[in-house]
Amino acid sequence: MPRFMTRRAVVVLASLVLLALLGLWGASRFNVNPTHAPGEVIDQFEGVPVYYNGAINHVDGRSLAPDGYNIGLRWQCVEFVKRYYYERHQHRMPEARGHAKAFFDAAVADGALNTARNLVQHRNGGASAPAVGDIVVFAPWLFNPYGHVAIVSRVDADAVEIVQQNPGPFGTSRERLPLSLAEGRVNLGTERVLGWLRLPAAATAIASSSSKS
Repeated sequence: MPRFMTRRAVVVLASLVLLALLGLWGASRFNVNPTHAPGEVIDQFEGVPVYYNGAINHVDGRSLAPDGYNIGLRWQCVEFVKRYYYERHQHRMPEARGHAKAFFDAAVADGALNTARNLVQHRNGGASAPAVGDIVVFAPWLFNPYGHVAIVSRVDADAVEIVQQNPGPFGTSRERLPLSLAEGRVNLGTERVLGWLRLPAAATAIASSSSKS
């Protein structure tokens, strides 16, 4: 009897795991949220709209600027970040392609220029705190091998709000990440946050302001 119960428990557990994996697979390819449709505007930040994408792997063509600059696959997280920088700051990235995880270059020193994006790169756990308008880069995880990017929309003493596109069919366009400072080191969210990128001019302005305070 105990052996039978053990085998039955294993079968039930395996079935639950399989159902969970199938659910995640389906949610990554089909819109399972009937309250929104892909391409629907669900938020905006500084005049730049955030679109609903539904399934995280859904793609609705490619966004291109009038001059042919590649903004990204609609309505992925990268597309919003690059569109925000293009429309708000007229910023074109030298490397116009790549998944979200490619925005962070581990070989670039903290506070140095990431030449592929023409943005100053700061490491999570470094000395510089995130600022509004920065691009936060997340590492890949088990069900998302491409990583994730978002824009800092607000900075408080103990948390940072980000605005994002394509967080999943039931995800929210706004999310708060805990922010802490210990021994001169800034830590944002979890270890999945690799760091953040900033316009060179903004980085210079922030450094100048810090030196005067």
